[in-house]
Amino acid sequence: MLVKPGILFKHCYGEYGIAAINIWSMEQTIALFSAAEKARAPFIVQTTPAARDYAGHGMLLSMIRTAGSMFPETRYAIHLDHGNEEHILAALNAGGYTSVMIDASHDPFEKNIARTKKIVDHAHDQGIEVEAELGILSGVEDDITSRVSKYTRPEMVEEFVNLTRCDSLAVAVGTSHGAYKFSGAEGLKFDILRTIQERLPGFPLVLHGGSAVNRKEIHRINQAGGKLRTEAKGVDPAELQESIRYGICKVNIATDARLIWTRVHREFFKESPEQIDSILPGKTYMQELEKFIIGKFKLLGALDKATL
Repeated sequence: MLVKPGILFKHCYGEYGIAAINIWSMEQTIALFSAAEKARAPFIVQTTPAARDYAGHGMLLSMIRTAGSMFPETRYAIHLDHGNEEHILAALNAGGYTSVMIDASHDPFEKNIARTKKIVDHAHDQGIEVEAELGILSGVEDDITSRVSKYTRPEMVEEFVNLTRCDSLAVAVGTSHGAYKFSGAEGLKFDILRTIQERLPGFPLVLHGGSAVNRKEIHRINQAGGKLRTEAKGVDPAELQESIRYGICKVNIATDARLIWTRVHREFFKESPEQIDSILPGKTYMQELEKFIIGKFKLLGALDKATL
């Protein structure tokens, strides 16, 4: 059943997290919906502007709607991730989304407020929820590149939310985008997250860059001919669970799905160089991704929560 993210956040706040999975292919869409139905877990299916450019708005939403009918026991929202005004207005005009994200985090505070408020006003007129972002994550995701990171300043969050009327807020507390994530052992900044929650009690917060970047996946990719850097580090699973206590309701995941895709296809064609059939590794990818997503639902405490 298609619902708005706010309904999911209302039920999960402080208790469990909602996985928000980026998709751009049929295999990912089927694996996500199949995993959610088996786990009876609510989720958010996300598309990015890059995915829309790649597959087309109509194709993406058609895949999502079809998967929803194939797996009717699922409970999910459809979200446009990391959009600017052009992306968001096109998505709103085309229909199909229950929420959108305006990413004005690289702008000065006042301009971020102005751009976000304009989108909120337009989206709310259509009954669509808006996720905003305050603070900057470094890294690479799709066609978004940032080499600068800036933690969210807790003293700004109340004014930002009150003036923009956004429905959820993505915060920068120690994660980053893409496969080449932060190295070292700093982890999430729970002092910042705790203070933000104190200033915005009950307000849904979003953690971008929520992939784990499994070292075993990177090793297997490199063993099969890849050349990924090995110092990449994602979010520690224990820290991800801990963040839920401090208001993190939505956890964005994209890089892990890419790593699994790369590992499956590199290993398949290395071990079967005579093959040209993409359906064979495609089936394996769906199985492996489904298994991964069920594990993520379990980690976030979302098993059996789709019926709430």
